[in-house]
Amino acid sequence: MQIAGVCAYARKGCRDRFMLDKLAKQTAIYGISTILGRFLSYLLTPFYTRIFGVETYGIITDVYALIPFALVLLTLGMESGFFRFTAKAEAAGGDVAAAKRRIFTTMWGITTLAAAVFFAIIALFAKPCSELMGEAYTAHPEYVIIVAAIVFFDVAGAIPFSRLREAGQAMRFVGFKTANIVMQVGFAVLFWAVGLFDSEFGVGWAFVANLLASAITTVAVTASGRTLPKIHWAMLGAMFAYSLPLLISSIAGTAGEFIDRQLIKYLVPEGAMAQLGIYGAITKIAVVMTLFTQMYRLAAEPFFLANFRKDEFVETNAAAMKYYILASMIIFLAIALFRDIFALIVGSDFREGVFILPIVLGANVLSGVWLNLSFWYKREEKTRYALWITLSGLTASVVAGFILIPRSGYYGAAWSRFIAEVVMVAVSLTLNRIHFPTPYDFGRIAEYVVVAMAIFFVAEYIPTEGAVANYIVSTILFVLYLLYAVRREKIDVVGLVKAIVRR
Repeated sequence: MQIAGVCAYARKGCRDRFMLDKLAKQTAIYGISTILGRFLSYLLTPFYTRIFGVETYGIITDVYALIPFALVLLTLGMESGFFRFTAKAEAAGGDVAAAKRRIFTTMWGITTLAAAVFFAIIALFAKPCSELMGEAYTAHPEYVIIVAAIVFFDVAGAIPFSRLREAGQAMRFVGFKTANIVMQVGFAVLFWAVGLFDSEFGVGWAFVANLLASAITTVAVTASGRTLPKIHWAMLGAMFAYSLPLLISSIAGTAGEFIDRQLIKYLVPEGAMAQLGIYGAITKIAVVMTLFTQMYRLAAEPFFLANFRKDEFVETNAAAMKYYILASMIIFLAIALFRDIFALIVGSDFREGVFILPIVLGANVLSGVWLNLSFWYKREEKTRYALWITLSGLTASVVAGFILIPRSGYYGAAWSRFIAEVVMVAVSLTLNRIHFPTPYDFGRIAEYVVVAMAIFFVAEYIPTEGAVANYIVSTILFVLYLLYAVRREKIDVVGLVKAIVRR
């Protein structure tokens, strides 16, 4: 009996390790390939912050905070729904390919239709929309039309990109995404080289560069699927029943992410657009943390929404949370300890705000935590809980923003976002403990966070003379944390690198 128990435990450990290895490899595929493309995209930050002033860059910050909100609204929560419905089609058996094709064409058709209606409305009412957005847009209502066109193409390509992820075609996914970014950067540099940014249309050429890249990419990815959108209306009821709560929660969640920027625009008494520009530039410096969270989401969402048994899901999700926190703390220290170097990414006029970077990084870490905590209710098709979580975060962001931003500007905005993420993690964890208890290793997770924060504060307050001495101390402390992490988790670094390279 004891031998059988030991064998069962060993098999379970091997199975969990295999599943985690699979998740790690998928994350690495998306991550290593995506980092290059996203790095090219973030080259636009040092580029734009050196050719535009803080107020003009505030327009870019404002627009690119609103675009994700429109994308979430118009994709109708169908992206997560696509993974769940295709997994159910596989479980049901029969003609799986035909079932998946119907799911794809229906979701693609309804989201593209929604995007087309959105573009038509914005094009018809461009002038009132520009007046509503503020004085900076009134002189150029065409900015609004161009941005609406970007949204149309990005939404039209969303479900085809999800299809690539579901099919495990990570390299094609990343290839199209990278091509999009390369084109956007290329067009932007070309427009600058011929002097278009100095014309009256000015920053609008940055949006034109994005539009051209989005249009070409969407045409390419949709043409590669060799399928046309076709809405099977009988299927929409079940799809919306699953996706509507995710849509509402995503709207609230995305609003929580961009509301800080809108509150800066409307609550800061003087120089609002300049503060918005500085805030947007500094948040861009957190590129590595953002990339890590994004590449983890790309791999983890289809992974955890597949048809795992409950015990497999619970154990794997718990382990994934621990490793996510550990990796996030390493990235946090790598950026926070050397933030003066990372500040060189943006123009000199924007660097005064670099002191808020650790707060922004902390908020990004927490965003990944509640992403991990979201998979259980998506798997169990209890997506109504997503609404509770994101509404709580939005409420916290608005309340904190109204209190802090008029007094402290973008510093208050950074704290309001951090507070919102804390609230969402707290609500997510509470719901998890009540409805789907998962054995997260809170002791080890807390240990990793406490040790990382201790190192951060030691580096902040240890007396050093000169920048060189400060960097030496920071480097020593960072290496110590790496060694501690490797030893604590018994990580085979050489083996891990070989596995990723082979993959």
